[in-house]
Amino acid sequence: MTETSSAANPLTTAADQPPTLGAGLTFHGPLSEARAARLIDRLAATGPATVLDIGCGWGELLLRVLDAAPGAKGTGIDINGADLELGRRLAADRGLAERVEYVEESALGTTRGPADVVLCLGSGQALCESGPESPYDPAVVLRELRRLVRPGGRVVLGEGFWQHPPTDAELSRMWPGAHAGDHLLLDALVDLAIEAGFRPAWIETASPEEWEEFESGYRHATEVWLAAHPDHPLAAETRDRVDRQRAQWLGYRSVLGIAYLTLVPVD
Repeated sequence: MTETSSAANPLTTAADQPPTLGAGLTFHGPLSEARAARLIDRLAATGPATVLDIGCGWGELLLRVLDAAPGAKGTGIDINGADLELGRRLAADRGLAERVEYVEESALGTTRGPADVVLCLGSGQALCESGPESPYDPAVVLRELRRLVRPGGRVVLGEGFWQHPPTDAELSRMWPGAHAGDHLLLDALVDLAIEAGFRPAWIETASPEEWEEFESGYRHATEVWLAAHPDHPLAAETRDRVDRQRAQWLGYRSVLGIAYLTLVPVD
């Protein structure tokens, strides 16, 4: 997610190579430092002993929750080995290596819960089978999160939603194959959380500023590199990839939102 800080993702490449998209981001999604701090304060106040992060990436939020809750231990699950290795380095740098485990495996049907705090930010697809025959289903995700959280615990779900029903013209400017069934409206998403056995203790959504910080930050280092290396052998391929990603964002900008739902399981 967005902010560039001393804790930022340091994934970089040699100066004559295109930087990794997302290099320099602290969080992999539209989450500001201020919103993250408020989330962490609310989670730490519950006194968690265990924290589980689904699709953790390098686990920046996981590490910050552990830092704010000194008695807690954490587990981060992801299938991206490079992100997990970065997370291990960050944990070691912050003196948290003995309190967090990063595991490279699928979260589908995971038995690593239940936990006092479960984080799932933009990674719901890790908890359900999705494809042409079984499209992504947030109801399945929410039921899995309910299974993975202990009584009295907290779930923080970061999930996409339509800010208004998208038109065919709007959908045509988004990712390939985008259709109205890809997401729900916010009220329908919250209703699904209640049906899954939660009470929505906190409902908040990413602001336009958070989106812009994230999306521009995601490409920033690569755009700067392209400006300085227009004739590099990798420039054409890199430019095409970045231009496609930017065009998709400009297509879903103001249509796709991200909700951060803090959910409490019903006993």
